[in-house]
Amino acid sequence: MSARVRLARSGDLDVIEKIENDADQLLINTLKPEGWAAAPSGAARASQPGFILVVELDDGHVGGFVHVLEVDGLCHLEQLSVAPAEARKGWGRALVEAAKIQAQERGYHRISLRTYADVPWNAPFYASAGFVEEEPSTQFHRSLVGVEAELGLDRYGYRVQMVAYAEPSTP
Repeated sequence: MSARVRLARSGDLDVIEKIENDADQLLINTLKPEGWAAAPSGAARASQPGFILVVELDDGHVGGFVHVLEVDGLCHLEQLSVAPAEARKGWGRALVEAAKIQAQERGYHRISLRTYADVPWNAPFYASAGFVEEEPSTQFHRSLVGVEAELGLDRYGYRVQMVAYAEPSTP
């Protein structure tokens, strides 16, 4: 099956929320938290500064999305989710690569994220996509660490911040 990555449209917003909730179930099954908040609505994601890209399958269905925030002059990959039925087909990697390109086109030289270090489809996946670990050094990133602490996310595993640097385009 083929697919294309494109900017999300208003008609994609309901499916984005469903994809995230369905994809979160794998993380829930792995981490076994006492509770896990439902995904924000697609409309809530779309109302934040930044962009959402979706992978549209050749049958017209959306198979996954990436949500990237643009805050305080930073570009931050907030969420990547692929529908479980579409997992392991390369759509997550396609979305990450498209997000990096979109960030570069918007003038950013780096894109950050926060994730679990030891969950195979988290930090190891992002490392394979060119992300490296770094310490949170901005107020925005330190605020994310604080939110994670308030939510108790560190109880379920070590959290890391990672960054990928935009490569200069060749003429």
